Amino acid sequence: MSLPNVVFILADDMGYGDVGCFGAEKIPTPHMDRLAREGVRFTDCHAASAVCTPSRYAVVTGRYCWRSHLKKGVLGGFGAPLIERDRLTAASLLKRHGYATAVVGKWHLGFNWARKNGGGMVEDFGAPAWSVDGFDIDYTRPLESGPTTLGFDYYFGISGSLDMPPYCFIENDRTVGVPDREKDIYYNQQRKGLMTEGWRDDEVDTTFARKAVEFIERQSGNDAPFFLYLCTSAPHRPCDIRPDFVTGKSQAGDRGDMVVLFDWVVGEVVNALDRTGASANTLVIVTSDNGAEGTCANGETYGHKANGNWRGQKADIWDGGHREPFIARWPGRIAPGGQCDAPVCLADFLATCADIVGDVLPENAAEDSFSFLPMLEGRAPEPAPRDHIIHHSGDGMFAVRKNGWKLIRGLGSGGFTEPKWLDPGPDDPPGQLYNLVTDPGETQNRWCDEPGVVQELLACLDEAIAAGRTRPPAQ
Repeated sequence: MSLPNVVFILADDMGYGDVGCFGAEKIPTPHMDRLAREGVRFTDCHAASAVCTPSRYAVVTGRYCWRSHLKKGVLGGFGAPLIERDRLTAASLLKRHGYATAVVGKWHLGFNWARKNGGGMVEDFGAPAWSVDGFDIDYTRPLESGPTTLGFDYYFGISGSLDMPPYCFIENDRTVGVPDREKDIYYNQQRKGLMTEGWRDDEVDTTFARKAVEFIERQSGNDAPFFLYLCTSAPHRPCDIRPDFVTGKSQAGDRGDMVVLFDWVVGEVVNALDRTGASANTLVIVTSDNGAEGTCANGETYGHKANGNWRGQKADIWDGGHREPFIARWPGRIAPGGQCDAPVCLADFLATCADIVGDVLPENAAEDSFSFLPMLEGRAPEPAPRDHIIHHSGDGMFAVRKNGWKLIRGLGSGGFTEPKWLDPGPDDPPGQLYNLVTDPGETQNRWCDEPGVVQELLACLDEAIAAGRTRPPAQ
């Protein structure tokens, strides 16, 4: 059997409850719902972090990002590269098996930018996302250490989120045009910076969809398989610059309309696969990088639960921060209409790719990645591929999930929800422990009631951090 094409579509801040087949009632998502009918839904899938840069690092490398120099938060648009050139990525793995590889959309894993006036490459922009405006960057020089140095044949996208400069597209290792003027309109949460002539925020995701479709069409008739990693800006803020054709299509405000936009992008890609005849041999995965912010920009929810019934929101250590909708379709390999309740992590994508192509991961790669191929195909592997998942909040709080329990090392959300951090009082536990079987909403802290469980999970977390890996060495 020929190797399958792989299309991985990643939303930005789409919550578990934003998708119709996961319970959303106020946002129409017909394209994702179609994929779920024709494939499988995973109900216990988790991002490797509750914010985007570290989550994306894990997707691409199969490694928890807190093992890198980024210990909390996210990169800015001018952040230095997080992934070393010699580190195995999903793209470089598939490329050595003959795949044509492309990433379209939001990268957010860093570039080296050149300074003006003959200055060297920027190496020290690991500062907070809002602290660098990029006015001293020489945009006429190539960017270094981007996707095309990490196994991707082609890249088209933006460097960070749509609320960060520079406001321009990047193709391969150069900006498309020169950002030479200050952005003329700053929408909700957008930071000061330069844009290219004619830049329009509302055309970003429609352009990504077009570039993704063009890549699929270029592969038509080729014998080689392809890998497309597509990362939209939607539904991440700003949501007040959405295209007219999605405005008012949801009953969940401007943010709900941006989920509609993401679903439209999914539809464009799936239609291109159908039109070119590639669908029959393509694994399509649709998911999100972290949970949703709980409200629209105006503070309203419109009665919509963006993260379903899970506690918390984007950046939080609770499940609302990192439990993701996850849909996969692969005709002939995945039975239609399925549901998988096994716990998986988005860091598992690279090991799954290796399993698909029959490769063995080296010891120094994908240290936290476990193949979920058996679950995709409806098989129940014995033993289960992973016995625990480590969670990480936007502000660096750790948690570990194992055997139906979740231990959080600290009090508070560790993210956006107040209180973010709490110092324990004289009679308070130092952390949180939840029985996810009887208390999936994480409402009853059992730390003081289950000292044996606390001891076991703390040891599990400490061992994983110290070992530098959670995937056992190959036998």
